[in-house]
Amino acid sequence: MRERLIVRFNTTANALHKLAVEKVCAEFQSAAIHELMQSGILTEQETEVYKRGRNANGINPPKHSSVGEYRSATGLETLFGFLKLTDRTERIEELFSLIWEYGESRESK
Repeated sequence: MRERLIVRFNTTANALHKLAVEKVCAEFQSAAIHELMQSGILTEQETEVYKRGRNANGINPPKHSSVGEYRSATGLETLFGFLKLTDRTERIEELFSLIWEYGESRESK
């Protein structure tokens, strides 16, 4: 996320940090994975990996997020970790681009 923000915005480190925090918070990640799920773009295996991460035990959400949002965000991070570990860089880029577009469309509303 930070890499994409640095390329896109020419601003101070503090401003870049604030932008990154908005994009990596549980609320945004939860909304993003719900968009991916609704679009039907995830494979059956990717959906299973997401659900395993979402349903993991020992999740303690921060005060500003609901348990559901935090679990969904954890599932999304699990999916990206799985894709990284299985060397599916192109798929990571594809999903990340969709999430980026989703974030852009949210900002323009």
